[in-house]
Amino acid sequence: MRVPYTWLGEWVKVPWRAQELGARLTMAGFELESLEPAAPPFTGVVVAEILSAERHPQADKLKVCRVSRGSGAPLQIVCGAPNARPGLKSALAVVGAKLPDDVVIAAAQLRGVESRGMLASARELGIAESADGILELPADAPLGKPLRDYLALDEAVLTVNVTPNRGDAMSILGLAREVSALRGRALEVRAVGGVAAAHKEHFPVQLSAAAACPAFAGCIVRGVDNRAAAPLWMRERLRRAGVRSISPVVDVTNYVMLELGQPMHAYDLKRLERGIKVRLAQRGERLRLLDGRDIEADRDMLLITDARGPIGLAGIMGGERTAVSPETEEIFFESAYFSPAAILGRARRVGLTTDASQRFERGVDPTGQARAIRRALELLLPIAGGRAGPVHVAQSAAHRVKRPAVSLRAGQLNRLLGVALPAREVSAALSALGMKVKAAKGGWRATPPAQRFDIAIEADLIEEVSRIVGYDRIPERDAASPQLFRRLPAEQPPEDALLEALASRGYQEAVTFAFVDPSLQQRLFRSSAGLSLANPLSADLSVMRVSLWPGLLKAARDNERRQQQRVRLFEQGARFEPAAGGSAREIATLAGLASGARLPEQWGLSKAERAPVDFYDVKNDLEALFALTGAPAAFSFLTDTHPALHPGRSARVLRDGTRIGWLGELHPGLAKELDFTYGPVLFELDLSALAVKRAVHQELSRFPQVRRDLAVVVDESVTLSRLAERVTLSTASLLRGLRVFDVYRGPGLEPGRKSVALGLIFQDISRTLTDDDVERLMASVVSDLRESLNARIRE
Repeated sequence: MRVPYTWLGEWVKVPWRAQELGARLTMAGFELESLEPAAPPFTGVVVAEILSAERHPQADKLKVCRVSRGSGAPLQIVCGAPNARPGLKSALAVVGAKLPDDVVIAAAQLRGVESRGMLASARELGIAESADGILELPADAPLGKPLRDYLALDEAVLTVNVTPNRGDAMSILGLAREVSALRGRALEVRAVGGVAAAHKEHFPVQLSAAAACPAFAGCIVRGVDNRAAAPLWMRERLRRAGVRSISPVVDVTNYVMLELGQPMHAYDLKRLERGIKVRLAQRGERLRLLDGRDIEADRDMLLITDARGPIGLAGIMGGERTAVSPETEEIFFESAYFSPAAILGRARRVGLTTDASQRFERGVDPTGQARAIRRALELLLPIAGGRAGPVHVAQSAAHRVKRPAVSLRAGQLNRLLGVALPAREVSAALSALGMKVKAAKGGWRATPPAQRFDIAIEADLIEEVSRIVGYDRIPERDAASPQLFRRLPAEQPPEDALLEALASRGYQEAVTFAFVDPSLQQRLFRSSAGLSLANPLSADLSVMRVSLWPGLLKAARDNERRQQQRVRLFEQGARFEPAAGGSAREIATLAGLASGARLPEQWGLSKAERAPVDFYDVKNDLEALFALTGAPAAFSFLTDTHPALHPGRSARVLRDGTRIGWLGELHPGLAKELDFTYGPVLFELDLSALAVKRAVHQELSRFPQVRRDLAVVVDESVTLSRLAERVTLSTASLLRGLRVFDVYRGPGLEPGRKSVALGLIFQDISRTLTDDDVERLMASVVSDLRESLNARIRE
C-alpha cells in the first residue's frame, strides 16, 4: 500500500520524519518496502503561462507559443501538444533543465523556428505513464514557481506491506490509528461533515442475503457533470497512491476507499430499474463486468441485482450495464458491508483481484458505510456539482457485527514476553488501539473496535501489547537450559553436496510455487489430478503439484522466450501425491531440466558438441550425483514409458531394484504444445533414495591387473546394463572394471544386431592371476553371453 506522507498527516499528527516513521511502522508489524519521492528527480521546470499559440509556418501539427514565466521577456516555444492554447498554465522546462531519463533541454531549431525550452507533459516529468498533451495546471498557479515546490513533488511516499490479517489498516485512516497508538493515544477521528439533502428521494434496497450483507448504504445524486476535471490535488494524491484518475465520480469513490478503507461503487441511476436486491446467485446466472469479461456466477457468490438481473459481483466489481460514463448525470452511490466469508476466494475464482475484494476479504469497518458516502458527497459536489438526497442505510440488526470482549491474563502476558510490564502501561497500549479496557481478576477484559477482525483470543492481545509497547523494550535473556540438537543420521542424503554437484555441472537452482496450473499438470500426468486448493491465488495456480516438472517447464519456457536458449535448472522441494480421504502425501524430491545445446557456445566445438542435450548427457549428470552416495553401482536405469516423456527416450531410475524416479526427454507432442524448440530432458528423484552408504574398508590388492578385450554381437534390444550384469555374474569377484570402448553397426553384421567391444579388467586380492585363470574366466563369460543373450564372438 502506497501512503503519501502529507495525506497521512491530515489525519494524525506525525512527529517523525518519513524514514523514522517507516522504521516505527516496520517494528509495529507494517514492513516498509520502499521510501521514495512523489516524482523522479528533475530540475529547471517552472510554472508558466501560454500567452499565444500560433500555427507553425512549416508544420500543421506544431504551434509556436509565446510563454511567460512571470518575469523577463516571454520565451518562444515550439510545441506539438494538441491542448496548447492561450491562457493555459503549464510546466516549462527552460534551457538547461534536466528531466528524468537524463534528458537535458537545449535551445533548438524546429522546422526553421527557434525554440527556447519545452512545454512538458506529465509523462516527460515522470509523474504519469502516458499523457495526451502538456501538463495543465490550475489558473491560480503562481508563475515562475518551481514545479517541484508547487506540486510538492519531493513529498515522501511510503510503500507499506499490510499483512493479510489487518484489513483495517488498508487505508490512510487505518494507518493513522496505528501512528496515533504508537504515540500513546487513541486517534480522534475527525468528523465528516457531508452536505445537506437537496431532495428526499432514496432508492429502494432489499437485503435477501442479510448474513452476507447486513448493511447497505445508498444515496441519489442528480445533476452531476461527470465531464468535469478532477482537481489537480486529487489526481496527484491518487497517482501517488498508485491509482489512475478516470472521472470525477470514479476518482471520488477511489479516493474514499484509499482514505477510509471503505470500497464504494457508483451506478448510473437512469440504468437502474425499480430497486436493488442483494442476493446469492442462481444457477447459470451470467454477468458482464466493468472490464468487459463475461462470467457465470457460482451459487455461493453474492450479487447486486435490479429488476432486470445482475448489475454487480458484490464486493468485487460492478457490472457494465449500469456503469457511469461521461454522459452520466444522475448517480446512485453504494457503500455496503459484505462479510469476509461471503467474499473470500470468489474474486480469484473468476480470475480477478481488485482493491475492493482485497479489503472485503480481510474485513472493512462494519460501521463506516454512511460515513463513506458523506465523505464522497463532500468531495464530489464542489467538483462536479449536483443535488444530493439523504443517505439511506438498509441494514439487518440481527446480523450486525459484534465484537466480544477478550480476556488477557497478566501472568500469561509476562510469561510469553519474558518481561513484567506495568498494568497501567498494558491498559494504555490497548486503549490507544481503540479498545475498551476493563480491569479483571488477574488481568484485563478488552473489547476490540468494530474494524479489528484479527482480535479474537488472548494471544492476539499479547501481540498488540508487545508491538505497541515496542519489541525493543523486551530484553534479551539467555535460555534457562542449553538447546541440544541431535546429529543427523549418518545415512541422511548430503543435501548441500547434492545441490553443489548439480551446480558444478552447470545447473542453476530454481524455486517455484508448490501449486501449479491444473491444465498443464493434467497434460503431464493424466492419472494424477492433484489436490485442489480451496482458496487459490489464481485459476492457473489452483492445484498442488504432483511433480516438480510443471514449475521447471514453465521456468524453462519463460527463459527460452527471453532468448535464453541453453537452460539447466534444478529444484529441491516437496511434491504432493493424492492420498485417500482427500489428503496428500508430501514427498521430498529433487528434479531437474536441461534444454538447449550440449555445451555453451564457443569456438572449436565439434558438430556433436554443438548438438542439443540428450538423454545420455543428463544420465551422466545423474551418475555423477549417484557417486556421492558412496554406492553408485546400486543405481540402474530401466527402459519404461511415462505419459509426459518421449517413448524410447525415457527410463525409470532404480536403487537396488526399488523405483526412485524418472529420467527422459519431454514428449514431442508436449514440447510442441509448450513451444520448445527442442524437447528438454527431465529427471525427478525421491530425495530420501539418495541416502549415503558409508564406505567400508577394503584391502587393496598388491598384485597386477590383467586386461582382456572382447567384442560380442548382440541384439539391438540388449542394453549395456544387461550386458554388464551378465559379465559380472560370470566372473564372480575377480572383475575389477568393465569398459565399453566401441559400438559398431553396419556391414558385416546381421540387421537388428550390434557389436559391443568390452575391456575386462581382472585382479585377485591374494595372488597373481595366470593366463590359464584369465582364459577360464573369459570362456565363462563367452559361454554365459551365448546362452543368456544369444551373443556371438566377433572375430
